Amino acid sequence: MSQTVTLRIYRRDPDLDAAPKYQNYQIELTPGLTVLMALYHVLENVDKTLAFRASCRSAVCGSCGMHINGKNMLACETQLAPLGNEVLIEPLPHLPVLKDLAVDMTRFWDKYEKVRPYLIALKAPPPSGKERLQSVEDRKKIDEFIDCILCACCHTSCSTAWWDKEYLGPAALAKMYRFVADSRDEGGAERLQIAAREDGVFRCHTIFNCTEECPKKIPITFGIQEIKKRVLWGKLAGRM
Repeated sequence: MSQTVTLRIYRRDPDLDAAPKYQNYQIELTPGLTVLMALYHVLENVDKTLAFRASCRSAVCGSCGMHINGKNMLACETQLAPLGNEVLIEPLPHLPVLKDLAVDMTRFWDKYEKVRPYLIALKAPPPSGKERLQSVEDRKKIDEFIDCILCACCHTSCSTAWWDKEYLGPAALAKMYRFVADSRDEGGAERLQIAAREDGVFRCHTIFNCTEECPKKIPITFGIQEIKKRVLWGKLAGRM
């Protein structure tokens, strides 16, 4: 006898609905079925009005971040079977809902852009004209932070970011650390000035929600604390 699972999905079209509702869908549980595969089954076979984001289906693009059974997860890598007979699927919290499970990421991207998330080169390139080389040891310092896929799971789990809309948030600060710690980057002083602002790194209360919710297991809180240290060192040295 086949087993079925109830998907309890958040539904809302802000242009039509005054308040959200939850709609139930029954789906047959098959081996290896992920939450994303289940949502596609609903979309293609049951309800073509269901809205959600997805792209690579391989936990690389970060598009399918959702709030599943009370936790931020990537739908594409989350197996349905261990989640129980009823699975609650909601959009990422504390971002405006465009429709159903799709949220408006504008505020998230605005904060990401503020930290200048790219290598900054102030000096002339090497005489050889080739790339700026990096040792294996220096590369290891940023290995984990390079894995960020910008899914916003950490940002939307941060209780400080919920109430302080100006706070840069863990995703932007983790990306800042990725470049501040990069031996090839020469924009550290500028980035640390951004981190030292009122809406910057010292808004972090070290609750660890971001690290716990990161699907890539990046030690985000560690990176944020390292930025705090560098800001304080800069102030003590009179460079800021």
